[in-house]
Amino acid sequence: MDTTVFAVVIAAAALHAGWNALLKIGLDRYLTASLIQIGAGCIALPALPFFGVPVTAAWPWIALSALLHIGYNIYLTRAYQHGDLSQVYPIARGSSPLLVALLALLAGDALLPGQWAALLVLVAGIWLMAWHGGRPGARLNASLLLNALATAACIAGYTLSDALGARTNGDAIAYALWLFVVNGLVATLVIALRRGPRIFLRLGPHWRGGLAGGGMSMLAYTLVIWATTQAPVAMVSALRETSVLFALLISWLFLKESMPALRLVACGVIAFGVVLLKLA
Repeated sequence: MDTTVFAVVIAAAALHAGWNALLKIGLDRYLTASLIQIGAGCIALPALPFFGVPVTAAWPWIALSALLHIGYNIYLTRAYQHGDLSQVYPIARGSSPLLVALLALLAGDALLPGQWAALLVLVAGIWLMAWHGGRPGARLNASLLLNALATAACIAGYTLSDALGARTNGDAIAYALWLFVVNGLVATLVIALRRGPRIFLRLGPHWRGGLAGGGMSMLAYTLVIWATTQAPVAMVSALRETSVLFALLISWLFLKESMPALRLVACGVIAFGVVLLKLA
């Protein structure tokens, strides 16, 4: 993988772990996720006059991505009700690269044998990190697993959708900005329908956190969308999931979650997979 693309995706991974940590801290995780999505839309909105409107053929991809992001918010927040950040996050994020790789075959974005090997090593490390949560006595209960895997399916769907949309549009940054504005509008509508208009009174005092998380989310995913126009989407998706390493560090330092030996071993496997991806 090109060094510039590699560095960009690693930076996106760190940003992504940051806003997911904000999601875990929120008192109402679904509202926090929606607030971050709205915040990203608010930040993207003033930039629209400086970029072109996406071509007609890109809009179906934006619409599909917006729908899949609704599912992502719902299933991710449900998963966090049954497990901690360092367990839910690896399952949700670590399962999606395999799904992306399989779906990408349908779009003609196939991987070479060496790239498949690197992807499988990285995903194995991520799943090792999630197994029993890396802690004695922890378990992968059915509710956690089902919701985390549903989250992974949504991630795979919108990752491929946005890669194809950005390639179709020919301008990844413009595509990403319009996507975030649309996602923000959709998130606003969905929470108003699910919780009622008065819910915005609860969100108001938290606008700073929404903008901070939205800014990290927007920058992280814009970098990823750009990278998918420069490299195979499955490789970008897999490398982005090194965010689990940053999530582990955040959960240990700030959320006071444990750092058992199994998680350290998993980190080594993931790091080896990253090296293979860089060389592939």
